[in-house]
Amino acid sequence: MDAYQRLGELGVLPHGARVELIDGQVVEMTPSGDDHASCVRRLNHLLARAAGGRAIVDVQNPVVLGPYDAPQPDLALLRPQADLYPRHPRPGDVILAIEVADTSLAYDRDVKIPRYAAAGIPEIWLVDLGADTVGVYRRPGPDGYSEVVMHGRGETLRPHLLAGIAVLADEVLG
Repeated sequence: MDAYQRLGELGVLPHGARVELIDGQVVEMTPSGDDHASCVRRLNHLLARAAGGRAIVDVQNPVVLGPYDAPQPDLALLRPQADLYPRHPRPGDVILAIEVADTSLAYDRDVKIPRYAAAGIPEIWLVDLGADTVGVYRRPGPDGYSEVVMHGRGETLRPHLLAGIAVLADEVLG
């Protein structure tokens, strides 16, 4: 992880490059299309308003899962911290991470989500723009999430660790 951050500091990785650390490898992320970017903006707006001071909304920044993994979820809700995280958050800091997939569904589901589970991230939402669904993954463990529930239009999403917050799937999906 330190070497990965050092690459950015030294300018080896181009400024603004969309990359993340997976299995110790620098992996280029697919560019955000209009639908993906719009969904991330909607989520940011909805969850920042709904969470108020109960969570910090972090958009497209790394979460350090361990020495070889620092994925960049599209959005993460972090536990409140007065200094607003002078370092990248760790698994214990994350209340909810969200991945938005249009062209990256298989990668997000099969590569990133198992790493989040193994690290103990309590809840992941996988927004599948192509299928118009939001998968809610809970109960993490070394073999993945043991609870996966798919939500479609007309349904309500409720972050498990933020009681009282409700977001309509229609608002997320646009």
